[in-house]
Amino acid sequence: MPRRILDLSVALEAGIASDPPGHTPEITYIDHRQSAADVVRFFPGLKVEDLPGGEGWAIERLNLTTHTGTHLDAPYHFHSTMDGGKRAWTIDEVPLEWCFGRGVKLDFRAMEDGHVVTAAEVEAELARIGVTLQPFDIVLVNTAAGARYGQPDYLARGCGMGREATLYLTGRGVKVCGTDAWSWDAPFLHTARRYAETKDPSLIWEGHRAGMVRAYCHIEKLANLDQLPPTGFQVACFPFKIKGGSAGFTRAVAIFED
Repeated sequence: MPRRILDLSVALEAGIASDPPGHTPEITYIDHRQSAADVVRFFPGLKVEDLPGGEGWAIERLNLTTHTGTHLDAPYHFHSTMDGGKRAWTIDEVPLEWCFGRGVKLDFRAMEDGHVVTAAEVEAELARIGVTLQPFDIVLVNTAAGARYGQPDYLARGCGMGREATLYLTGRGVKVCGTDAWSWDAPFLHTARRYAETKDPSLIWEGHRAGMVRAYCHIEKLANLDQLPPTGFQVACFPFKIKGGSAGFTRAVAIFED
């Protein structure tokens, strides 16, 4: 059968509003002319003019965190423990079986920025789309942030998944979920306001911290979720293997068997 693949990843790009100040990536592009002298150093007697067109190789040097671009967070990112006290897995320890499975999309684009999604709202959306969650489903959350990636207001846009909603998913065997927003949780701008009013620290990163109860991973900064149906596709999101890392870059894709 014909296979169609939809890219769910953003391009790694410098100079756009993709992360908070101090966390944005820096990319140095070294072109064929700039690298020519470096190439000839490997081969004594070789001259730049001996290379085809006087050109070497194109390479890029990156200065970034593992949470730049579309990436999969490991349980270790959320806390040092998972599953009620076990040592949290780093990204190189995440089972690859978690990273390929049936996709389910929840459409929360209409929810206001900063809203914290509840278990009841997840349940209502699943009922609306007629999906019963199965273990190892990969649940993707389409928020208002997706359409604003790279724009000045991106970090403040979209709803977030709260502790209750996250535990609802993991309680049904979901091991990987994802969002097109900067964070699985509500944008910090809105959470900071609620914290200022309540002084309740449990509001901070509550969706992430749910991994302390049941281990799970989530993908952040997904793209093109608006092009997905509620289900009928597979998701592949294998992470870059970084020893001891809290996250790994992923070229997440949706796979349709037409």
